[in-house]
Amino acid sequence: MFQTPAQRRVPTTAGLIDVERAICEIRAGRPVVLHDGCKRIIAVGVEALDERLAAELELAAQGSAGLVLTAPRLRRIGLDRSEPGFVALPQVDVERIRALALDAKARIDAPAATLPQIYLGALELLRLSLVLPAAVVLSAPGAEALLPGLLAVALANVRGYRAARAASLHIVSRAPTPLEGAPNSEFVIFRGGEGLRDQVAIVVGKPDLAQPVTVRLHSACLTGDLFGSLKCDCGDQLRRSVRDMATSGGGVLLYLDQEGRGNGLSNKIRAYDLQAEGYDTYDADEVLGFSQDQRGFDFAADMLKQLGVTRVQVMTNNPVKIAALKDAGLDVVSHHRVLGRRNDHNLRYLASKRDRAGHFFEQDL
Repeated sequence: MFQTPAQRRVPTTAGLIDVERAICEIRAGRPVVLHDGCKRIIAVGVEALDERLAAELELAAQGSAGLVLTAPRLRRIGLDRSEPGFVALPQVDVERIRALALDAKARIDAPAATLPQIYLGALELLRLSLVLPAAVVLSAPGAEALLPGLLAVALANVRGYRAARAASLHIVSRAPTPLEGAPNSEFVIFRGGEGLRDQVAIVVGKPDLAQPVTVRLHSACLTGDLFGSLKCDCGDQLRRSVRDMATSGGGVLLYLDQEGRGNGLSNKIRAYDLQAEGYDTYDADEVLGFSQDQRGFDFAADMLKQLGVTRVQVMTNNPVKIAALKDAGLDVVSHHRVLGRRNDHNLRYLASKRDRAGHFFEQDL
């Protein structure tokens, strides 16, 4: 996140509605206006850019167009940067913009300026929208008049949105849901935490809340969990965790809607395409402009607290999840590995998680 806690302002209900409408506009491929006091910019995600939209933006830009890229993407195209940057665009050229934002082999031919906060807001809005983290922005005073009808959203509301949604986390429904190998299970559905998405807690058996409860934080993986993809070990981890809980006194599995380490399904599949070209999982994400892991687990800890769980033994290979639960005030009394099957398709993926993100795996992968 690009703002400090002191900089956040909790959005009003109207402010939250504006952000959610802006998310819908971005996902639909339409520009939005971000404003902060007297400063105003127009922003649109690069993945929505086509020749028609580029022509409209070119007319409105009056020489003010630029491309906002994340630090990982700037490093990939040849700049030694630790912060996002702005590349001036003499023309709204679809081919050049897409190359700078997406092409794994592209190299930059212009400097990148440091971003003011309002441009960082455009990247945060894209992150919330689960689209590619690259934006075309216009800052010309007359641009809005040439692009009428655009939705406007305050920078402060965009910056405060995620924290506000995390604070609004609450249970909306629950019911017994027998599972194969764990017939005494209950699904508890939470709303909030990550924007408009629902989150799921699966309570397996009858865990004793007076004792440390076995817990797993499992990020959704459509390809692995549902279709049995061989590229990862997610489906195995999911099912083994539930079975182990069912045979050892129960537990709670949180199924978190954070596909692709928080990058969203479309970007995950883009990363898979790059992996097919030889990139490992983290390099592929960096080519697309993402940092190593976009996920947050603060709201996951709150889900557990709302279920009455305060002491946990965590089933995970990921040290970040352990630290997040501790930071949120839970008593982590132990942590245990959850291993999936290895195959020719996932060995490199598992080794990358071990070597680059510190996941707990044996050294002989």
